[in-house]
Amino acid sequence: MGFLRGLFGKKEAPKRQLDHVNKLLKGDMISLDDSFALPEQLRGQQLKVEAIHTYEYERSQQCEWLLRGHSGTAIFMSYIEEDEAYLSFSLKINRSIVEQIFDLDEFSQLFEEPGNAELKTLPLSNELDSEYARWLSDAYHQVEFAAFGYFHRQDYRGQKPPQDDNNQQRGDGFESYSLVDSDESHAVDIEVYEGGDTEVMLTLYRPLTDIREFWPAS
Repeated sequence: MGFLRGLFGKKEAPKRQLDHVNKLLKGDMISLDDSFALPEQLRGQQLKVEAIHTYEYERSQQCEWLLRGHSGTAIFMSYIEEDEAYLSFSLKINRSIVEQIFDLDEFSQLFEEPGNAELKTLPLSNELDSEYARWLSDAYHQVEFAAFGYFHRQDYRGQKPPQDDNNQQRGDGFESYSLVDSDESHAVDIEVYEGGDTEVMLTLYRPLTDIREFWPAS
């Protein structure tokens, strides 16, 4: 038997097939299209999956991949399946950037009932223009007001996130507010966490074909 085993060698385990965004695991890499429609943080970039998160809502769950490339900028990607499937890419911006991109009085209307605020983008400085112009649209209208959810820093695809004894999720609770532009290609997403921590994201909706190649980590 030892002789035969030596002759034929060990049977190699089949290589993992990575051919769809929904199969991405931590450590995997993707490369993106070099289209000028994409901002420089995405255009032609190779991005590695650094972490996988889960957003949990009353009737749905959404997986989020935290991606980073050579620049070190955190990019948040989700796969969305509605009438057709598409990708969303998001970039977090801090308060000082929010103040330079939007009028704060207009921005504060997002948090006022009934939640039908409109938001216009301010003229950008040259520096902001090169960094954020392709993430932005000229004007947005509100489509979501105080939708409650939980954020989990773990991958719960195909399973229900854990509940505690009082049937409360163990994630971080937040309220989400969203605006989109008229052609639904750009969005502004805001999450307000318990305690008042607020995260603002500029979001782009893009076709699945923006991912040119997949590289499995193993």
